[in-house]
Amino acid sequence: MNDTSMEAVEVKQDILHHVKFGILLILEIPSVLLTLMILIFFIAHRAVLRVRQNQGLFLLIIVNFIQVTFDLPMVIDFNRFGRVNPATPAYCSWWTFIEYTLNGAGEMLMATISIQRHIIVFQAHVFNNRWYRYLFHHIPLLLCIVYPVTLYLIIIIFAPCDGTQWDYTSNVCGLKNCYMVYNPPLATFDWGVNNGLPIVVITIANVALLIRVIRQKLRRQGTVSWKKQRRMTVQLLSISLLYFIAWLPGIVVAVIQQLFIPGFLAEIQVEYIFYLTYMICLFVPWVCLGLFPEFIKWVWSDVLHRTTPSNIIKPKK
Repeated sequence: MNDTSMEAVEVKQDILHHVKFGILLILEIPSVLLTLMILIFFIAHRAVLRVRQNQGLFLLIIVNFIQVTFDLPMVIDFNRFGRVNPATPAYCSWWTFIEYTLNGAGEMLMATISIQRHIIVFQAHVFNNRWYRYLFHHIPLLLCIVYPVTLYLIIIIFAPCDGTQWDYTSNVCGLKNCYMVYNPPLATFDWGVNNGLPIVVITIANVALLIRVIRQKLRRQGTVSWKKQRRMTVQLLSISLLYFIAWLPGIVVAVIQQLFIPGFLAEIQVEYIFYLTYMICLFVPWVCLGLFPEFIKWVWSDVLHRTTPSNIIKPKK
């Protein structure tokens, strides 16, 4: 490749980075503000948080908030400079640890919520038993946080590596962790089980939930009203569809790379496909607007009403 071609490629990359920087920054600011308002709403309205189907979503919103405030700024900073800054192995290790942990926790939470929604909709009485409540609700949600944190601490932070494999010209340092580069079986397990399996579970659980709800609607039987079933199903399908769109292309490409063609769509994966996953932390708060009508009522009645001047002196007639 001659100097002119190299210069053209660099200009193209520079423009691409600036476009991504602008888009991510524009989307990040309202996402952070809206998520903060949702978290404040949950804290101020404990009754809403005590509703069992909202507890898993609350954890999911917290994970997404951490991602949009800690992980996404590093992505934005990379696109601002067009390179990893600072370009050190330690920075890349911690960046990928945060990225993988939050992504994994989000996927596992969504998969767990999808399974739990079947129990909440059709077998809600199961949670009346204290032990079942811990076994099928509290402990699975806790494991969704503890497992990815522990796993990626071991295979990323504590794993021995010389740090020469990192790519400081690519987002998230090229995703070139030691195990991704030097341990294909572990890399395949990570992509297949920790990323791919949750998406499969999310898809199957939500399709099955939709089928069960429609069948019960046709039979017009059951203890749960159709209106309540419809709302709870739409809640889950909205966020699940977001996860499906964001993760499926990247998982398919990654599995092909690990099993068949190592360099399959590698540049497109890093530059475009992987950015789809940021749709989740950016758009989940907006999806939640339609999931919590109580939140919208609170914003209109309490937040906006209180900021409207009420002591304006009316002119005398």
